[in-house]
Amino acid sequence: MENVKQVLREMKLDTWTAALLTGAACGAGALVLLVQKVCRHQEVKYKIQRARNRRADSLQRAEQAVLQYKTAHPGTDAALILAMSLSELTNNLQEGLLSPEDVFYSYMEKTLDVNKDLNCCTGILLESFDQLKTVAPKKESLLYGVPVSIKENYAFKNHDSTCGVVVNLDRPAQKDSVIVEVLKRQGAIPFVKTNLPQALLNYDCGNPIYGQTVNPHNLQKTSGGSSGGEGALIGGGGSVLGFGSDVGGSIRIPASFCGICGLKPTAGRLSSVGLSPIYRGQKSVPSSPGPMARDVDSLALGMQALLCDHMFSLDPTVPPVPFNMQIYQSSKPLRIGYLENDGYTPTSPSMARGIREVKALLEQAGHTLVPYSPLKLDYAVHELLIKGILADGATSLLQKLEGGPLDPCLGPQVMPYYLPTWLKKTLSFLLKPVSPRASATLKSICGVGSVPELWKQHAAVEDYIQETIAEWRRLNIDVLLCPVIGPAYNFLYCCKLSCVLPYSMLYNLLTFPAGVVPVSTVTAEDEEELRHYKGFYQDHWDELFKQAVTGGEGLPVAVQCVALPWQDELCLRFMKEVEQLVKQSRK
Repeated sequence: MENVKQVLREMKLDTWTAALLTGAACGAGALVLLVQKVCRHQEVKYKIQRARNRRADSLQRAEQAVLQYKTAHPGTDAALILAMSLSELTNNLQEGLLSPEDVFYSYMEKTLDVNKDLNCCTGILLESFDQLKTVAPKKESLLYGVPVSIKENYAFKNHDSTCGVVVNLDRPAQKDSVIVEVLKRQGAIPFVKTNLPQALLNYDCGNPIYGQTVNPHNLQKTSGGSSGGEGALIGGGGSVLGFGSDVGGSIRIPASFCGICGLKPTAGRLSSVGLSPIYRGQKSVPSSPGPMARDVDSLALGMQALLCDHMFSLDPTVPPVPFNMQIYQSSKPLRIGYLENDGYTPTSPSMARGIREVKALLEQAGHTLVPYSPLKLDYAVHELLIKGILADGATSLLQKLEGGPLDPCLGPQVMPYYLPTWLKKTLSFLLKPVSPRASATLKSICGVGSVPELWKQHAAVEDYIQETIAEWRRLNIDVLLCPVIGPAYNFLYCCKLSCVLPYSMLYNLLTFPAGVVPVSTVTAEDEEELRHYKGFYQDHWDELFKQAVTGGEGLPVAVQCVALPWQDELCLRFMKEVEQLVKQSRK
């Protein structure tokens, strides 16, 4: 009996020992995990701080260089240079009436000044000072001596293209993107990179590395995105020609918000080699690089400069089709489809008024206007757009956000992405009677589910494109006049209002070229009418949209011009027509 008791006592002791050892091991493991987490957090902070230090250093060095140049050249008329259009600037440079140095330092000084208010730059490209010294032999080139700005996701040798996410920091490009190479060959001088939103798939312009970009017309409004740094810099007068990218309105929305012109070309018309997307492989809603500027002629010159043998040689996947100046300069009357709203989200009063006023001007000028409605928009939004861009249930996007802080301008948008698929589907079912749009969106962000379903989705996109082209043919329209999102939003609303994106993203899905032209400004009457805005669904999103655009008096109002694929010159010609008619109506 004593032996049995002894054995039991030892077993009890061993159990306690094991429990203590297990507890200690768990505690040690938890401590190790905590230390690793703290270390990762510190490393992220250091990486962000290093990026900010690099930006601050580049800005400071550029400021010193500008001061030295101004001291040595007191007679430079910067105001005259900054007031010139791109066409005037290139003519004066090529004729020797202006020096590339005077133009470069005038724009560099203006950029530094604009950035202090708008926070639109992620860094000055200090290599541009050296390029300026070697630009003289390119005097016959189309963009000789022109300083140009580029969005942060354009590869420029030895510089990061972060897309606003921490995991992409400290990964400098090994060589220039094709577009940057061609710009340099054409005599342009890329001199600054501009800000974008965290992870690109957002139409605001803030990230944890470089902060929030604001609107040049009202510092309490966003510049829009994702090419929001470009929109703000050009709208603020700091760049005469810039280049962004557009996967859902990312050129056109900041152009609208900031009162400038922007073109999303046909997908594939310009090379995307060296442009960083947030993730690769998504084919349903293609991205397009494109120009942004103060007027349409500048966009056309930018396209003409890029569509050259050098681009076609560097990237043989780009069709070797030079810019067709004859189409751009044509004046034959057009048959134009138009819509005031898409039937999914109502336009703001100023957006609708912009369409009505431009329609009237076009009719007075001898063009024919035909009512138009997008085909099966509910289906296109939920089955083609959202399911296409988030085909993997947002897995790739969320992976890119790992390890870094989430920016306030993105948080509410991506929070539903983190939910498990079963919960998203359950919530979608429960919300269907009370909020049909939210229900359909939750179901769509689950993705396609399998490779066979992805192929079906791709086939459905192809069918939709052909059906839309057939509708254009049926109506016999050359181009389309339609709204673009606006006016500029109050802060932190873009991430809550994906429902308005079909106004721009639809044309990425269709691969149609689309551009934006400013035509008016928000009036007191628009603001008064907005007070009575209800929306189609009268749901939470309709109320949020009203809040987003409130307080916009004086802000730019724009319209969108669209053409069929590969008719970029016709799209620009239509934009030019709108621009000229609006100018004439103001005289």
